[in-house]
Amino acid sequence: MKILGIDSSGLVASVAVVEDDVLRAEYTTDYKKTHSQTLLPMLDELRSMIDLDLSSIDAIAIAAGPGSFTGLRIGAATAKGLGLALEKPLVEVPTLEGLAYNLWGTEKLVCPLMDARRNQVYTGIYEFVSEGQNDSLHVLKNQCAVDISEILTELNAMGREVIFLGDGVPVYRQKIEEQMKVPYFYAPAGNNRQRAASVAALGAVYYAQGKTVTAAEHQPEYLRKSQAEREAAEKEAAQNA
Repeated sequence: MKILGIDSSGLVASVAVVEDDVLRAEYTTDYKKTHSQTLLPMLDELRSMIDLDLSSIDAIAIAAGPGSFTGLRIGAATAKGLGLALEKPLVEVPTLEGLAYNLWGTEKLVCPLMDARRNQVYTGIYEFVSEGQNDSLHVLKNQCAVDISEILTELNAMGREVIFLGDGVPVYRQKIEEQMKVPYFYAPAGNNRQRAASVAALGAVYYAQGKTVTAAEHQPEYLRKSQAEREAAEKEAAQNA
């Protein structure tokens, strides 16, 4: 099984190829350039470095959201274009599940935090449960957009050690340190941002379970309205008040 992974849901742009539980290649950047400038050149470089025949992949795993509205649209357009051209299915990997999968095997709770602005985060709560010889990702709280204090209160109530990761950590680190009552940790640099390798690896699991869509069917999961839509709604509400 050969899965191409794509993640442009946040500040990071990342592409990877996982084949039969082996990471063949991964290209990840977290710099000032936009995903429209980086994603396709990165994919072309990865293809060239490992002599990848794109027609040989079985599916394209895409970080499906939530995240940056622009980043999700660029990733979706790339995945849909490739899927249509290659006639390959897409595997929609929820962004927060892909992030949590970076910490596969930990006994602690995993809480990804993505900065959603306005004191909110995109987040969820996950754990890994042993099933036979393998660990599987279990969703304890589905990905959502909530106030940072709400998710911290929920974690305290669960009474277990937790690992935080994601670009929301540096933004809300002070609140984490002020409000957390249970032991907590921060994921190290190699695991604390989006990685297409994790999207591809989890995508392979979901592909084997038959969780695919056609390229034409895929739509990003935004979880909430864009800033422009929110501002328009607020303006309309003010006019009608």
